[in-house]
Amino acid sequence: MKTKGIKSMVAILLGATLMSSCVGSFALFNKLAKWNKHATKSKFLNEIIFLVISPAYAFCSVADALVLNSIEFWTGDNPVANRVGKTRNIKGDDGLMYAVKYLENGYQITKPDGSVFYFTYNKQENTWYMNAEGKEQKVIHFNGDGSVKAFLNNGLTADVTLDASGVYEVRQMQAGTSFFMARR
Repeated sequence: MKTKGIKSMVAILLGATLMSSCVGSFALFNKLAKWNKHATKSKFLNEIIFLVISPAYAFCSVADALVLNSIEFWTGDNPVANRVGKTRNIKGDDGLMYAVKYLENGYQITKPDGSVFYFTYNKQENTWYMNAEGKEQKVIHFNGDGSVKAFLNNGLTADVTLDASGVYEVRQMQAGTSFFMARR
């Protein structure tokens, strides 16, 4: 009798959990649909693109329904949802907390001392900039061949690959301990 009561209670709690409204925002599906609607200026070409990539819609729907919307339900935050205007506190490598506000074209970062700087992306130039204390500086330019041009604080630039080797090369050059070739 006691086990039947426990089983009934577990079934009720499980049912309540599963039946609760966790519809979610379907952010992945909606991002794909938004992209598809604006892929070209021709509604006919957009329809052809839709038909060709229709399996992607099915995949996005399943991923949203089974994984992403569940994460959103339990955490309150969908990993792929539009975050423009939202601020998150992120712990830096130095152990301090930074307030990172998501912008349409990048990030506003508030340091623990209250000073603010920005990382912004210029789509036309395919370049990331850092804006601090009224000064704008290029940080990274995406080359057409899959590599990036890194603009270092010491005035040097370097074309590097987007992998661990490229990151290592930039770190070494920034620290002044590199034997890699760099350009001014």
